[in-house]
Amino acid sequence: MKLADKLIELRKEKGWSQEEFAEKLDVSRQAISRWENETALPDAQNILRISKLFNVTTDYLLNEDNEDRAETPAVQTAEAKIEKTA
Repeated sequence: MKLADKLIELRKEKGWSQEEFAEKLDVSRQAISRWENETALPDAQNILRISKLFNVTTDYLLNEDNEDRAETPAVQTAEAKIEKTA
């Protein structure tokens, strides 16, 4: 699945309009539209912000082979990783 399709799916799961999604990332609605229409790509900083916003990995977002979020581990905070190893 392409990044554009993943962004649309994740946004719709939250019930957000492009405008609401844009506000959360502090970008324009037109930027969201371009990403979803595959006429532009989010920069690295926005990819990181998107992954945190939707609690998915950057690998899930960027790797077209990852069709299913269940195949990709959820984002963990550094605290959660420390607790697991302790």
